[in-house]
Amino acid sequence: MLSPIRRRATLLSSAAAAAGLLLGSLSGAPAAWGSSQDDVLAGESCRPDGLYATPGVDVPYCSVYDADGREKMGADHQRRVIGYFTGWRTGKDGTPAYLASDVPWDKVTHINYAFGHIDSAHKLSVGADGPNNAATGMTWPGVAGAEMDPSYTYKGHFNLLNKFKKQHPDVKTLISVGGWAETGGYFDDSGNRVNSGGFYSMATNADGSVNQAGIDTFSDSAVAFIKKYGFNGVDIDYEYPTTMKDAGNPLDWQLSNGRRAGLVKGYAALMKTLREKLDRAGAADGRHYLLTVAAPSSGYLLRGMETFQMQKYLDYVNIMSYDLHGAWNEHVGPNASLFDDGKDSELAAAGVYSTSQYGQTGYLNTDWAYHYFRGSMPAGRINIGLPYYTRGFKNVQGGTDGLWGKAPATTCPAGAGLTKCGDGAVGIDNLWHDKDTAGKESPAGSNPMWHAKNLEKGVVGDYVSRYGFPASTRLTGTYVRKYDPTLVAPWLWNAEKKVFLSTEDEQSVKAKADYVVDKGIGGTMVWELAGDYDWNAAKGQYETGDTLTTAMYEKFKAAAPYGAKRATTTLPTDAVDVAVDFGQFALGDSNYPISPKLKITNNTKTALPGGTEFQFDYATSAPANAKDQSGFGTTIVRSDHSGSNVGGLKGDYHRVSLKLPAWQTLAPGASVELDFVYYLPTSTPSNWTVTFGGKSYALTGDLARGTKRVEPGTGTNPGPGPSPDPTPGGQCTPAAWSATAEYGSGTVVSHASRTWKAKWWTKGQEPGTTGEWGVWQDLGAC
Repeated sequence: MLSPIRRRATLLSSAAAAAGLLLGSLSGAPAAWGSSQDDVLAGESCRPDGLYATPGVDVPYCSVYDADGREKMGADHQRRVIGYFTGWRTGKDGTPAYLASDVPWDKVTHINYAFGHIDSAHKLSVGADGPNNAATGMTWPGVAGAEMDPSYTYKGHFNLLNKFKKQHPDVKTLISVGGWAETGGYFDDSGNRVNSGGFYSMATNADGSVNQAGIDTFSDSAVAFIKKYGFNGVDIDYEYPTTMKDAGNPLDWQLSNGRRAGLVKGYAALMKTLREKLDRAGAADGRHYLLTVAAPSSGYLLRGMETFQMQKYLDYVNIMSYDLHGAWNEHVGPNASLFDDGKDSELAAAGVYSTSQYGQTGYLNTDWAYHYFRGSMPAGRINIGLPYYTRGFKNVQGGTDGLWGKAPATTCPAGAGLTKCGDGAVGIDNLWHDKDTAGKESPAGSNPMWHAKNLEKGVVGDYVSRYGFPASTRLTGTYVRKYDPTLVAPWLWNAEKKVFLSTEDEQSVKAKADYVVDKGIGGTMVWELAGDYDWNAAKGQYETGDTLTTAMYEKFKAAAPYGAKRATTTLPTDAVDVAVDFGQFALGDSNYPISPKLKITNNTKTALPGGTEFQFDYATSAPANAKDQSGFGTTIVRSDHSGSNVGGLKGDYHRVSLKLPAWQTLAPGASVELDFVYYLPTSTPSNWTVTFGGKSYALTGDLARGTKRVEPGTGTNPGPGPSPDPTPGGQCTPAAWSATAEYGSGTVVSHASRTWKAKWWTKGQEPGTTGEWGVWQDLGAC
């Protein structure tokens, strides 16, 4: 994941932003929704809301999820704490080791091992076995806790991970594949990079078509790999399957740019294939295997990923909500702020705050990225990312203690492909630096948080000589901690050196943990565990520890269960097979405004009459200004947020209504297309309904729990016609809800043939519109 130049394409320059490169699309799927998913519509036990299930396979969801579709992680783990564990911190190079024995096993719920790669035969691999293979062959004689478990045929990190899993059986491990350096190639046993094509050639052919043979080979090997080494699933870190030019590692551009028209299609096919093969393997083994991804948080990259339509195949998504500012451009800002403050110099220069189409929506923050994915997933299937490392600049000009200043560089790192970049911090302010393609230090201000804490305290740790600095090293200037409560972002400011280091510490981590709890989010993901810190009083310095991870654990252990429902309003339980698909996206860099085609296909046996209404929700990560250009009368009928997003977006959804023109009938098997226009990215719209003849239906392709497929006009629920009471047998006895009445905590009312209980004082908030976490609790039909 981590590289000082890896985010060059993640974040756009001001010039690119001014050209409109931020914008995204509304929806889409390579295959139309609602294609014979009968077996996943009946609310089968334990399946998470919206998760695709392989047709014809009895997936053992209950081995991982409870009856409400929430992941089982242990009594004291109500939310996920996912830590990336990297294979290269072995200590063999003289720098401090971070081994499985250093993981705070009682504080985490999942460990993602970084990284496996795709070899030249399109198979998942960690290299050849042998004593120098950190994953499967290396040993650490004399290191307490690193003794090998002789019951395994392999050694290395994999042996130790499984040894400790025996002691902590609730912790799950996943093999993470790819990363910045190995998305488009891999490092051989001699440490040389092999430009094999990696994900780019495995999933997508040179002509942009799907490489299904490569996908099948990789997926089969992934299933065999996790069985062999005892992993609970696969985490895909593909950086990046986007149509935007020059995205990802510059070493991959020659290959990726030529295939970018088909990368999203290949990615979706990969995730579908992996899901189905993991489901079949899980059914045979009596256990559900997880499939997850590390997803970008950048509006630039997401704009070229259509609507991230592969989310339905994922148990959950880990948002890489960091690297939001860094030395890939001159704008000095936080690495991973929680909220926007309306002052981001990069966004201001791009006109984001002043151009009406953007709705004053600042998008370089965690809250925006969370809401992007919330448009298509329950909150509990989303985890926000936190960095246990810094980003930083030197020679900063202007700003407030450096914040929102500028740090232009005179030269850019070799191989970065940049014509204008930022002046990244170096030397003692760049301890965890990578090297550029010329083998030189990449200026990035990248440090583990334990080193940043020592800088803040004015301490030169005894480890500096292991990173190539003389033991006599002295610090220049004072590193003063600053904190912005609106952004929820700390940083260190050295006024003498004009150095700005964006940090993460207990105050910001606790605030983000509170945000996770308040929003019902599934949990957090951290890159990487080895950056956490503890204070060593005997040595008088900070060292690797678990302070930040413990802070999250303490916040989460007594939290309420996470949000398991995608919809925030009550939807029909009867679903019909009408498919919707947003497609025909323009190639990145030329796709503003986004104008995909919305295709509606009637797969039922009943004609849809003129005037049939479709409604759906899309995320508030985009402003409420979607429209069509085809006479379908697209209207925003409800908005959970309006105005700027300073301090956070207020709600999750905008609800859209559109109708078939009065003169147009959609016969069985027929399709209709309309032109759609959209601004700022959002993931696949969800919570669809179709209404005709006085009855509303859900859509089968939404994969919602508790719905059942019906055929309009036949069966026990004939239609079109009035919707029967979902639980017949009586009238509502509580008083009807009134928009003008005041209701205290505990008051029960009736509304729309259901009873509702107020959780606190309320007035004017309609039951059924306040969502799972709102004031009205749904007590069921009456």
